[in-house]
Amino acid sequence: MQFYAFHGCFAEEQSIGTYFRVDVVYDVDTTKAQKSDCITDTVSYLDVYRTVKREMMVASHLLEHVGDRIGEAILQEFAAIEHVEVKVSKLNPPLGGPLESVTVEIIKDRVPRN
Repeated sequence: MQFYAFHGCFAEEQSIGTYFRVDVVYDVDTTKAQKSDCITDTVSYLDVYRTVKREMMVASHLLEHVGDRIGEAILQEFAAIEHVEVKVSKLNPPLGGPLESVTVEIIKDRVPRN
């Protein structure tokens, strides 16, 4: 997913904004949907996209904060999801030289794994 948003510690990032990429991987039991071919028997990735988009529109200083909010929102809104991995990448970050992106990955479980 790609978004234009206003995350960052620098005033310029907060006022001008930049592009971000968000990758989300989640674990959900799809057994019922595999047989029924019915979207109500699984987690709609459109609904997940809408959750991510909503959280991306809330400005934060840190990618870690954005990723944590997205992971928490997904676990709260989709009871069938037990595990989620969220990668938030700032594209072309203003670090004084050419750099494609910086990425933070947040991993969350509904019930902590041992």
